[in-house]
Amino acid sequence: MSAVAVRLRGVTKTFGGDPVLDDVDLDLAAGELVALVGRSGTGKTTLLRLLAGFERPDAGTVLVPGRRTLVYQEPRLIPAHRVLRNVLLGQRRTAAAVARARSLLEEVGLGDRAEAWPSTLSGGEAQRVALARALVQEPQLLLADEPFAALDALTRLRMHGLVERLRADHDPAILLVTHDVDEAVRLADRVIVLERGKVAVDERVELPHPRRATDPDVRRISDRLLVALGVAPVEQATPAAV
Repeated sequence: MSAVAVRLRGVTKTFGGDPVLDDVDLDLAAGELVALVGRSGTGKTTLLRLLAGFERPDAGTVLVPGRRTLVYQEPRLIPAHRVLRNVLLGQRRTAAAVARARSLLEEVGLGDRAEAWPSTLSGGEAQRVALARALVQEPQLLLADEPFAALDALTRLRMHGLVERLRADHDPAILLVTHDVDEAVRLADRVIVLERGKVAVDERVELPHPRRATDPDVRRISDRLLVALGVAPVEQATPAAV
């Protein structure tokens, strides 16, 4: 059995007297990718912030590894720093660190853009720099808050493939927050649905990679999750009146 990278027990967090997370239990194994989906306001971002150490629970325990990092929806690159220096933010600029940063830029397909300015990058390139910056820290836990939401559909598909390759090479535990159920099923070992601050569904996805949204097995799992989210799958939706 894989070692546990994250363990939450009885975690509760309230804002203004209202519970945002309500007695949540959750484990992530080392190397496991778990996708977190749910309606807005169900506690996804709060859970991520607790794991990142930005918030404290009002009750319960949160056990996380020491090396963890966060990738946001926006790349959050510093415009005044070139790409390589952005990857090295927060790191001592030793020869080993610089070599590792350059190696990661090669892995994400940007080995020739190390000296480029962020303003010259496309949205997908900037997000690849953000992934390299996260991985240069050799995290045991990678937290990703809708990292592909601002990208066009084709770039998102390319980023999915990149995440699969980087995961195979670096093997951190990953918690991915997304509103895209198909994205969750394509990438994750498990998909968790949060509803009113509780874990409503914990669905294991035991399908080989690569996965495509049109695969029948992927579609069946996605449809079950859409029902759990209160959304009718496409084939069950009521046709519009004509």
